[in-house]
Amino acid sequence: MKLFPIFLTGLIFGVGISISGMANPAKVMNFFDIAGTWDPSLAFVMGGALLVAGIGYRIVFRRPAPMMDTTFHLPQNNHIDARLLGGSAVFGIGWGITGFCPGAAIPVIGTGNVNVLLFMAALMIGIFAAKALQKRMG
Repeated sequence: MKLFPIFLTGLIFGVGISISGMANPAKVMNFFDIAGTWDPSLAFVMGGALLVAGIGYRIVFRRPAPMMDTTFHLPQNNHIDARLLGGSAVFGIGWGITGFCPGAAIPVIGTGNVNVLLFMAALMIGIFAAKALQKRMG
């Protein structure tokens, strides 16, 4: 029963990504094409998501604990460092080149689109490479 809210959240996210058109990499890439076929709809989707998340966080953090755990698990590191900037740059470059971000790519896997499957394979390789590099650097 504990997995049902997780499933429901993922389902709502996937439906939202599909309805908004963000599952279409061409639409996302048009957002980045400022000098050409610029499409500002991604900014409106992100703005709407920020608004909903902001309201949600205000409501949830009034509670002493989350509904399905004993404590909130918040990031402890709030420093902007080379790892954060490097990871952000790699994420942005990958998103701009492919038109997929990991969150939006997951619902698209079900379509069988070869490009999203290649993207997810590259993403997994990148995750494992980053973890290996992190272990080597200590």
